[in-house]
Order: sequence, then C-alpha cells, then structure tokens
Amino acid sequence: MRPLRYSINVTLDGCCHHEAGLPPDEESMRYWTAEMGRADALLFGRVTYEMMASAWRRPASGTWPDWMDEWEVPFAEAIDRARKYVVSSTLDTVDWNAELVRGDVGQAVHRLKQEPGAGLWVGGVTLPRALADLGLIDEYEFVVQPVVAGHGPTLLDGLRERLHLELVDRREFGSGAVALRYRPLTGPASR
Repeated sequence: MRPLRYSINVTLDGCCHHEAGLPPDEESMRYWTAEMGRADALLFGRVTYEMMASAWRRPASGTWPDWMDEWEVPFAEAIDRARKYVVSSTLDTVDWNAELVRGDVGQAVHRLKQEPGAGLWVGGVTLPRALADLGLIDEYEFVVQPVVAGHGPTLLDGLRERLHLELVDRREFGSGAVALRYRPLTGPASR
C-alpha cells in the first residue's frame, strides 16, 4: 500500500493561501523537488490542478518562461512530468499527464493507495481536508513560513475531528521557514 502525503506551505497563523507566505527561494524549491520525488503521482482538486498547470506546465514552445529562475526549472520539470489525478465533479476532461477522478473520493483514493509504489502526494486546501476527515492521509508535511498573514484560508479549516500527530522529521531553512513532517497517531491512515 502506498502512503498518501499532504504537503503544503503555511504561515505562522495557519494561512495556506499560495500568495500569503514568502515567495519561493532556491532552498525551498530544491526541497519541494526532492519531496515530489518521493511520490509516484500527485493528487489535486480542480482549483489546485488549474493553479499548478498555469504556473508549472511546460509551454508548447518547450522553453520555460523568462520569469522562471534557473533554480525553479527542476521543480517545474518534476511537476510537469509527474502523473496526476484530479478530483473534480465540474471538469469534463483533464490533460497534463492527468486522469480525472469522479464519484466517491474516499473509495477512489483508497483504490489509488492500494496500488504498489512509493506514494501519492496531495496538495491544496479543500481536497486534503476531506481526505483528512476520512482518515486517508498517512503523512502531513507543512513548510511553516515566518510570516503572519492575518487573513485567508487556514490549514484544514472545518476538520470534523482533532488530529493527533507525531513529529517524525524537522528541517530548518535559511529563510527562517521550517519543514515539519508528522504522522497520525490514530485512525485508518496510521494502520
């Protein structure tokens, strides 16, 4: 059974909007590129899929845009070539090496977890909360940015039950950000 990892940047006050933290730097991009290497596939909801595709999909020209720094290219290449599953009831089709997931999200993700491999990686806000409620997340990875946003969506807002987590890894970045990795202490995902 391959594990499902939830990974996201978050501010000190729990905001997980992609524009609320610090802009990515070379160190954090290297970290996220390596973390993506621990997964066989990415799992996104519609909003995250569309946001990631608009930022990280290789242009038809084959040349990365001028705004992209050289140290961002390995991340862009990794996410561009990654296998993707998109949970959506509103999209009719997906591309970008993606497959549309419809129906009961719990059953669909449980089936994906049953496949052999290194793991699945989920990002975003709404889908991870639903998966956490279902006890399907095996690892939580938060890169906590040294910023207080004061507004915006917060991490796992609306979760039905409290999560009890065990810290299994910690890494500090030169920017002051800290990567924290946790595993659930109880629930279906910890079995």
